[in-house]
Amino acid sequence: MRTTLDRIRHTIGFELIALLLITFVVSHLVGLDPKRMGVMGLGFSIIATVWNYGYNLMFDKTMLKHFGTTRKSGKVRVIHAIIFELCLLVITLPVMAWWLDMTLYDALILDLGMVVFFLFYAYGYNLAYDKLFPIHESAVIEAPTDTPQCTNH
Repeated sequence: MRTTLDRIRHTIGFELIALLLITFVVSHLVGLDPKRMGVMGLGFSIIATVWNYGYNLMFDKTMLKHFGTTRKSGKVRVIHAIIFELCLLVITLPVMAWWLDMTLYDALILDLGMVVFFLFYAYGYNLAYDKLFPIHESAVIEAPTDTPQCTNH
């Protein structure tokens, strides 16, 4: 299992590299001002981080109240992710359209492109991070074989 310090390094690295990519690469690919994209990216990074914390807390409390557990099946995890992204879209889409001076439709197209970008980026980042900072064998926790493996994060 990773330490708290390792998780903080992971999160900060993820956000910083993503911000640099959005500011300098994505902005040029879509023809938008890198400064505006950078400021928006920083703001959205903060919004997403705060929303992630609050959403997961609310989701777990709701599960506990209605189902008596926070254990998430594969189906619940998919629902969890979809609701998270849809709510984040509702929060950020009007801001994106206003900040970048574009229509809501154009902002939606840009946002959908960003979702695809982040799917590939998150996969690549996490793969690289695990290779650069492997978990020491003694820190690996095996789930008991008679209990389904599940994380509550």
